[in-house]
Amino acid sequence: MRLLALFALIGFALDQGSKFAVVFGMNLISRLSIDVLPPYLNFRMGWNTGINFGLFGGEAEVMRWALVALALVLSTALIVWARRSFTRRIEFAAAGLIVGGALGNAVDRVAYGAVADFLNMSCCGISNPYTFNLADVFIFAGAFALVLWGGEKKTP
Repeated sequence: MRLLALFALIGFALDQGSKFAVVFGMNLISRLSIDVLPPYLNFRMGWNTGINFGLFGGEAEVMRWALVALALVLSTALIVWARRSFTRRIEFAAAGLIVGGALGNAVDRVAYGAVADFLNMSCCGISNPYTFNLADVFIFAGAFALVLWGGEKKTP
């Protein structure tokens, strides 16, 4: 469980630190666009009121708080699942990344009313119009790791 907490803390800190550094430190909030290594890496300011790709987004305050509550409930459920079932370090680390990412995005919703997205990557002639953040990366990577390496049951 300590590994889960450590990865959650690291994921949360990296997410919030990168958002603060880019959105406010580099003033992306006003500049709206910074080309870093075009087209491979660009910073594009985006405020996501929904979930991935803006799904279920809207201006309704009820959706904002429902998504905050959902992040807290799912993080709690994942922690309980980890405590009851996980046996390997990779499972705890993956769960920690998911929890850290979910809490990072939840903090954004509380503080700003939406999730701050700023990473935009394109390659190979494909222009990607979407933005994301490190919390999204951690959630995806953690879920992917659980699918690949999760599933062993604790013996009673």
